[in-house]
Amino acid sequence: MTKIGLLSDTHGYWDERYLKYFEPCDEIWHAGDIGSMEIIERLEAFRPLRAVYGNIDGHDIRLIYPEINRFTIDGTDVLMKHIGGYPGRYDASVRATLYAHPPKLFISGHSHILKVKFDPKLNLLHINPGAAGKYGFHQARTLVRFCIHEGSFSDLEVIELNG
Repeated sequence: MTKIGLLSDTHGYWDERYLKYFEPCDEIWHAGDIGSMEIIERLEAFRPLRAVYGNIDGHDIRLIYPEINRFTIDGTDVLMKHIGGYPGRYDASVRATLYAHPPKLFISGHSHILKVKFDPKLNLLHINPGAAGKYGFHQARTLVRFCIHEGSFSDLEVIELNG
């Protein structure tokens, strides 16, 4: 079983509680709009980090992380892209890929809106962890934790960072 800590849209904002809540996690995934190399360095020093760059990320971050990250972990095909949309409204930049070869798990960010939704048409789970940073219109700052075991998902938790 692999425990994942997922966040997005930090926009360069660091919160020590990222480490507190990701302590039990095996890996941390960042779905883009990281915002600074400091965020990357702190997360990488803490746990293995998988990430994609977002639309606000500069050249330095784009040299390290791809626009689309597709990988397999614990029997699960995962596709992560910052601007990806959600079931029924996938972004045009990734729609053809999703329909041609759907992953089991699709991670996106960008909207600053927490969303966990199953797509029965593509038989995939979509997760957008919302925004963990302070910049944007969102009312709640959120992180997500979940487990993957042999292609199945369990123990999904939403963590609010307000306050």
